[in-house]
Amino acid sequence: MSKDRIAAFAAAASVGSSRVSKFASVLVAASLALAIFTGSAAALAADPEDRVRNLYETLLRTMKEGRILGESGRFARIEPVINRLFDIPFMARLAVGTSWASLSPAQQQQVTAAFGSYISATYADRFDSYAGQRLEVSGHQPSASGVIVKTRIVKGSGEAVGIEYLVRQNGEDWRISDVYLDGSISQLATQRSEFGAIMRRDGFDGLIATLNQKVSLLTGNVAKAS
Repeated sequence: MSKDRIAAFAAAASVGSSRVSKFASVLVAASLALAIFTGSAAALAADPEDRVRNLYETLLRTMKEGRILGESGRFARIEPVINRLFDIPFMARLAVGTSWASLSPAQQQQVTAAFGSYISATYADRFDSYAGQRLEVSGHQPSASGVIVKTRIVKGSGEAVGIEYLVRQNGEDWRISDVYLDGSISQLATQRSEFGAIMRRDGFDGLIATLNQKVSLLTGNVAKAS
């Protein structure tokens, strides 16, 4: 083979190699983009009912071990799940109400943490033991604020209590943002009324002290909100 043909062949091979390399790079980039898109789409498309099912699975396991775990043990198990599944900052802001805007960022963080601990302690106290209860998710429906997930807590006697959860999209995730007892009594509305009265009477420090006291009482004076 002549030197000219060898040079031409080498040049063609170099171009071909460059094209293959570029093509491979495009494939890799496309694969990464697809993986990212798929992951994001999966997060966005995650059924809001799953958030409530995850909560109920934790509550049921905790109830079955409730006596062994004790008050502080139940709280320790439930708190991280509440923080993961509930939109605590959003709920705290609505619960505090119009006074929220007057709080400093540090105070807002403090009341958010105390409020999250209070919610966790309340669940740890209410779901303390197992006596054949069933925690069932029965469906969902859209609402102006997000999605309403319908559930029932069926006691061992067969008596059922209806509880609905408002689940809102927060970025690429779904978070529980309110709870309705018997389909009408809003947990946030009740807390907003209670917290507003405390803020007017005792101010911010009084609200924090009240939340801390409630947490201490519900968890056997072991876990305290900071």
